Amino acid sequence: MIVNISNHDCTIIWDNMYYFALSEYPNISDWELKKLILFIRNEKANKRETNIICENNKILETVNYAIENPELYLSVNIPNKITECTACNQKGCLTDFVCHTASFENARSIFGCGKLLSAVKARKMSGIELAKEPRNAANDPPDFFDYIMFTWGNCQAGDRLVMERLLNKSPDEVDLSTEFKPGIRFYFEYNYIIKHNDYLNDGYTPVKIKNELILLNNLYCCIIPKQYKNDFINIVPNNIKNKVYYIENDCKDIWDWSEKVYDFVKNL
Repeated sequence: MIVNISNHDCTIIWDNMYYFALSEYPNISDWELKKLILFIRNEKANKRETNIICENNKILETVNYAIENPELYLSVNIPNKITECTACNQKGCLTDFVCHTASFENARSIFGCGKLLSAVKARKMSGIELAKEPRNAANDPPDFFDYIMFTWGNCQAGDRLVMERLLNKSPDEVDLSTEFKPGIRFYFEYNYIIKHNDYLNDGYTPVKIKNELILLNNLYCCIIPKQYKNDFINIVPNNIKNKVYYIENDCKDIWDWSEKVYDFVKNL
């Protein structure tokens, strides 16, 4: 994997390239250095080499020092707000909650078994098989599919992916506004979920949980668009019904919806 540190618009892994954005380019924070260290370790654990490229020599010197002295950075706490990506109304990722967004059908399956499942577990296919599917447009490696992925609580990326899978194409401006159909959001408190036995900080995804995550005792809340209330009200398990809320989608686009849902969750 190549780590490309530059003044990118956002952080993303795509086709074996980790586009590593900085909150205050060309300054690299201790938290960002910690992420790099953890990413390199995770890649090594999966028998992949990591090459770091950056046009700024000062950044490269700082990165190399951190790699040689990881003990100085591994205890760094996460910031309350991360601004390496500002593609949301809050202009940054707020780190108190993480979210897993599911499609209508996947949410029904989640409530049916009472837990979130990795793609390997949910689809009963190996990571190698899943990595070869056309829907793996980012060319993610097989081990990615062993984990349940989460975004930050105010992020719209989960809903965007749900729309992409629904349309079988990258959603355009109309798809994300007048034609936008929200998914079902499962919220978890960040400081709680990172204590899970199967939690992994891979230096990229906000949170990854291997194999499965039981909703009971882990779920903070679930947000379902009100238009689906009659479809879900009788299938939500009784032991988490008090954590499920139905919200009207009266928003103009995916960004306003993400903001509305996050504001609702943080005020519970």
